[in-house]
Amino acid sequence: MSLYTPRAVEPAALAALRSVDDAGRPCLPYTAEEGGEPLRCCLRPARPGERLALVAYAPLRRWAAATGAVPGAYDEVGPVFVHAEECGGFEGAGETYPFERAGALRTVRRYGADGRILGGRLVELPGLDEAFDEAFADPAVALVHVRAVEYGCFHFEVRRP
Repeated sequence: MSLYTPRAVEPAALAALRSVDDAGRPCLPYTAEEGGEPLRCCLRPARPGERLALVAYAPLRRWAAATGAVPGAYDEVGPVFVHAEECGGFEGAGETYPFERAGALRTVRRYGADGRILGGRLVELPGLDEAFDEAFADPAVALVHVRAVEYGCFHFEVRRP
């Protein structure tokens, strides 16, 4: 069982992204042909035939707006797949973390309450629990972002337990 709770993109953010994304572009839905796209709205792979959108998302910017943090240059915008219409969202932690496949590489980036980056770590999966333990051992770490190494895509967030 996963020790930490992954957080999907928040419903309010999803509603906005399905209109105009964080890069100011309109949402352009399409139908998944083969499926497999890593959905950040419900933290599962897409199924063939589902209506999806690839949108630009700024996770730290949205967290900072809610908390008063100022991430400055660490405010990254990157691509994420989401359902084109409202979905059931993330149903909770399972035996593994979302999109976890043995041997895949992830970065675990640590951020303080002020929104500034406090470090990061390259992780070969499995291994996220250890990376999260290490990150949250530092009392200054408020949250971590998990990203894919290959494309830099945001996968999910974990906040201090």
